[in-house]
Amino acid sequence: MLHIFCPHCGELRSEEEFHASGQAHIPRPLDPTSCTDEEWGDYMFFRDNPRGLHHELWIHAAGCRQYFNATRDTVTYEILETYKIGTKPQFTDKTDSPKAATTALGEKV
Repeated sequence: MLHIFCPHCGELRSEEEFHASGQAHIPRPLDPTSCTDEEWGDYMFFRDNPRGLHHELWIHAAGCRQYFNATRDTVTYEILETYKIGTKPQFTDKTDSPKAATTALGEKV
């Protein structure tokens, strides 16, 4: 079973209490009425689907009901960090991940 740390509750809880809500850090258009249909469609429906590190929006649905962001490796499903909305992630690309750091030093992973 996967355990996720809720940055609001400060507790490690079961995955069953959480729901992923999509990609994190997507800025909403300042004036949606001035967007073309194509721009609005891009904002609403098109998201990144990377292989590797991905920043996602999650909700602690069966707990505090607060949204937060998580950095997850889409290959291994490992959650590297969780952080409150409005704060910057610690891991921003593959070279920042703990596994990349150990492989760069020549250690077996």
